[in-house]
Amino acid sequence: MTDTAVPATGAPSTSRRDVIQAMTGLMLGMFVSILASTVVSNALPRIISDLDGSQSVYTWVVTAELLAMTATVPLWGKLADLYSRKLLIQLSLGLFVVGSLLAGFSPNVEVLIVSRVVQGLGAGGMTALSTIVMAAMIPPRELGRYAGLFGAVFGIGTVAGPLIGGFLVDTSWLGWRWCFFIGVPFTLAAIVLLQRTLHLPLVRKDSVRIDYLGAALITGGVSTLLIWSTLAGGSFEWVSAWSAVLVGGGVLLLALAVWVESRAADPVVPLRLFANRTVSLTTIASVLVGVAMFGGTVFLSQYFQIGLGKTPTQAGLMSLPMVFGLFLSSTIAGQLITKWGRWKVFLVAGAAIMVVGMLLLSTIDANTTVLVVGVHMAVLGVGVGMVMQNLVLAAQNDVPAKDLGATTSTLTFFRSLGGSIGVSALGAVLANRVSTLMTEKLTALGVPADMLASGGGHTAVPDLSALPEPIRLVVRDVYATATAELFLIGAPIAAIALLAVLFIKEKPLKEQSGDERLAAELPH
Repeated sequence: MTDTAVPATGAPSTSRRDVIQAMTGLMLGMFVSILASTVVSNALPRIISDLDGSQSVYTWVVTAELLAMTATVPLWGKLADLYSRKLLIQLSLGLFVVGSLLAGFSPNVEVLIVSRVVQGLGAGGMTALSTIVMAAMIPPRELGRYAGLFGAVFGIGTVAGPLIGGFLVDTSWLGWRWCFFIGVPFTLAAIVLLQRTLHLPLVRKDSVRIDYLGAALITGGVSTLLIWSTLAGGSFEWVSAWSAVLVGGGVLLLALAVWVESRAADPVVPLRLFANRTVSLTTIASVLVGVAMFGGTVFLSQYFQIGLGKTPTQAGLMSLPMVFGLFLSSTIAGQLITKWGRWKVFLVAGAAIMVVGMLLLSTIDANTTVLVVGVHMAVLGVGVGMVMQNLVLAAQNDVPAKDLGATTSTLTFFRSLGGSIGVSALGAVLANRVSTLMTEKLTALGVPADMLASGGGHTAVPDLSALPEPIRLVVRDVYATATAELFLIGAPIAAIALLAVLFIKEKPLKEQSGDERLAAELPH
């Protein structure tokens, strides 16, 4: 593919009105792609029941989309460095529409899982490309205000998904299929809007190469590790032959990927990026922020429903303090970064506030009031909002323009990977603690310890309304205690993110957009 060349003297500047119009389409696409990952969480029991699926299917409906999204982010980023970014972003949105329609009309669980993979491919492209396109259009000095809005959209899509999903399931004339249909009109609107408003200069690339072997090895290695972290502790033990095979296989594939990438002429993930101190530190912090953000929202939703006895819709509403905290801190920090040109203070403050939020949430129990939980969640949301998108800004500001796509997708990839593996690992810890505490407390009441066990011998997620009052109180207390312990584990993880951020060296934000920088870097 040969693109129209940009003059060596510089790329054309983009007016603020054009930027705002294009950003609207990008944020719309970003919102629906993130929503796809979270909207089904409160709807899954009804979906699996209607399609006669099993517990393993329950897991794979979520995992299939997450695998496809996380594993393909680096490839989308590399393609953005080689091909038309506008064409790629339209392609990713088109894949998302196809996947959503397939999922909404699914006659069985097999079609549903395939449709989730297609959705994940589109969501992975949208997640990586939206930030890449934004960096191409806007100078880092001005990027703060827009990055703040993107961070807010990302967080709101993550946290608001369960609320929307619960509402759709609880509304008889809509139902679970609308969890998939709801994103289609918004995605189509984003496609039309971007077609009319997104105007990016194209750079001539005489020799385009894609390292398909490296891409296949990275995708295979990451997918294997994600499959292991999803199934371990449920389908097989964490320490078992299956764990050894999957972990060993995943590590071997990734080791081969590193070897191939180090020798490739045009690697998917240029290893030289990690020689840059800022990229290495922001990558580490992105993994840990992923654990905090995804883990916090997933397990708090369960705490609301079981620990506090709320309905799915009520549980979604209780997530709003975190949404507001994230939205306010992300947008305000972005505006101030643009105004002052300083960004490290917001990263450090945000990481420190994340640690405080984790510690506060480690104190919750079955008797904690909704107000107190809301305040604690708002604190965590404020911290995540100040850190998440500004890590990308710091890295984009410190790499050559030709590496913007690879750098952005690498950070997005590691954030998603950290969230995926973190949620799986913390979920296994939660299941183990629930089983142990349930056995202890039920035995103390003289109740058989296996009363709440499923056919596989694991503690099933209980229906509180069907339990006698003494046992219901035990179940609520156990789930609340186990959830609080997860945040106690999360606090030192957030503290390591704070340590990584402290060592990032602040550099002045550049005044040129990514395309202007790229034009200046090209040989005259």
